Amino acid sequence: MSDLHIRSAALPDIDAVLAFWREAAEGTSISDDRDGVARLVERDPDALILAERDGRLVGSVIAGFDGWRCHLYRLAVHPEQRRRGIGSALLTAAEERFVALGGRRGDAMVLERNETGQHAWRAAGYAREDHWRRWVKHLTT
Repeated sequence: MSDLHIRSAALPDIDAVLAFWREAAEGTSISDDRDGVARLVERDPDALILAERDGRLVGSVIAGFDGWRCHLYRLAVHPEQRRRGIGSALLTAAEERFVALGGRRGDAMVLERNETGQHAWRAAGYAREDHWRRWVKHLTT
């Protein structure tokens, strides 16, 4: 795993990240566009964490902290690179970031149909909480 490089994203990475998510991430988000990712990187430059191998983007996670809760989004590993510790390395980086910021518990949203993702989160020590439901309201059209 010594050839794996974990780093924070920068503005020049946005197009590569969006292309990577189309290929490797499960589902889409209203924020999956250039402006949305740019706002994230500009507001919190260390929140979008990337994994690279041989100069190629192979994984990502968003580790957002609002001062109270630690939220994990967009944990994605390239399909050809899965089961090689990349997801674990990304989560370790995210969790270290949270602890350094004073966070005490991480949470992640995982699509019901994403069985691979659910297995990965469980293997990383996260537990499903069935008593919660996500409530969403789109603020823009």
